[in-house]
Amino acid sequence: MTIKAAFFDIDGTLVSFRTHRIPQSTIHAIAEAKQRGVKIFISTGRPVALINNIKEVEQLVEGYIAFNGAYCFIGNDEIATTPLPAVDVMRMVDDATRRDYCVIVCGKNQVAIHNYKPIFNEIFVEGLGVTNIDMDKPVGSLLEQPVLQLTPFITEDDERLILPEMTESISARWHPAFTDITVRAANKGSALAQVARHLGIKTEECIAFGDGGNDKSILKAAGIGVAMGNAVEEVKAVADHVTTSVDDDGIANAMRKFGLIG
Repeated sequence: MTIKAAFFDIDGTLVSFRTHRIPQSTIHAIAEAKQRGVKIFISTGRPVALINNIKEVEQLVEGYIAFNGAYCFIGNDEIATTPLPAVDVMRMVDDATRRDYCVIVCGKNQVAIHNYKPIFNEIFVEGLGVTNIDMDKPVGSLLEQPVLQLTPFITEDDERLILPEMTESISARWHPAFTDITVRAANKGSALAQVARHLGIKTEECIAFGDGGNDKSILKAAGIGVAMGNAVEEVKAVADHVTTSVDDDGIANAMRKFGLIG
């Protein structure tokens, strides 16, 4: 079956954790696939406001799955917006205050940090290259609007303590130090299905690339799910194909294998 749309995770898939850049082979491969008629989509856990590291391919992107599927859009058309219940948001914010951990609160276009801790800077600024968060923005203003995602800096053990109290929410962890919390109905896989339906194509006509735990649903939903060579083992286990790492031309190699490029 001909592939009509390709979905790319950002961190660890498009963008190298080592260089914080998109490899040239990936840029060329995506440009060629676009020229051949493949629609290009981003599929990320990042909030829209924090997608700051894909400049080299941004002009090629048709649309976005952001917040792990809680918000999808193509141009000015919103495909899906699925906020967290306010009660679940407040349970986490109160828990973060009580147990003293940091949590990023994400609205559709803005983010704020509740209970800042140095780990945020270590991982998001130094590790992921996120430099466009207003550290002084009050969380209160975001709590008055729909919250699409919460990103608490907690361990898996801590997560198991709070998540049962957030009855409408799920966790999509792609880093040992933090996880992304969205409403239960939202994940990258369900978002791919919604985007495909909007485009009038089948999910079998989609290919998806990822490396983290939050990519499992989209790799299973797509006609071809490709895990990067640097992916965690649980992601490789659900993929149809495992390519080389992001730093070893993984995307270009897989796109060539499946006929998206020459």
